[in-house]
Amino acid sequence: MTSSPIKYIIMNAYLFLVTGMSFAFVSCQRHSDMQGRGADFLQGVWKQDSIPQQGEMLSYTLHEFKFVCDSLYTTMHVHSSVQTIPDSCFKDGQWIEYAKAVYVVRGDSILVEGVYTKENGKQKISGCYKSGQYLPRFKIAYSSSDSLVLENRFDSRPIVLRKTADITCVPKKRWEM
Repeated sequence: MTSSPIKYIIMNAYLFLVTGMSFAFVSCQRHSDMQGRGADFLQGVWKQDSIPQQGEMLSYTLHEFKFVCDSLYTTMHVHSSVQTIPDSCFKDGQWIEYAKAVYVVRGDSILVEGVYTKENGKQKISGCYKSGQYLPRFKIAYSSSDSLVLENRFDSRPIVLRKTADITCVPKKRWEM
């Protein structure tokens, strides 16, 4: 009779371990090697031409977005009349920053998760301007076949974009892009 409580304890420990491992395996999700489809209405190249009163601003950024399937490639044209970075980086107050990311549309929002890159698309670890994670959060204020207005959670100025090129999504393996 003394072995029965020990067997019960060992069996419970074993079941607890197996249950815990099962939850761990179920909660892990393997991401596909292939791109997702993304949002059809976003596919293409979108460009911001200007910002209201940009001539009166100390600094502003004009955006260009390229949506390809579930991938986003961003080019940011930065203009600044106030030098807040070293001379070697300031370049007369105009420079370009790049980012690549994946995105998902949820309701009226575009959630973006990516990294800042060099011009060649390789991840930028250090150097001038921004590096590291690129994590903007946009609200879709308006969209049509040729225009898009986004509101950035971290900036009060709307991003008014016009479509300059259409792109048809043909999913590829992520490392072939």
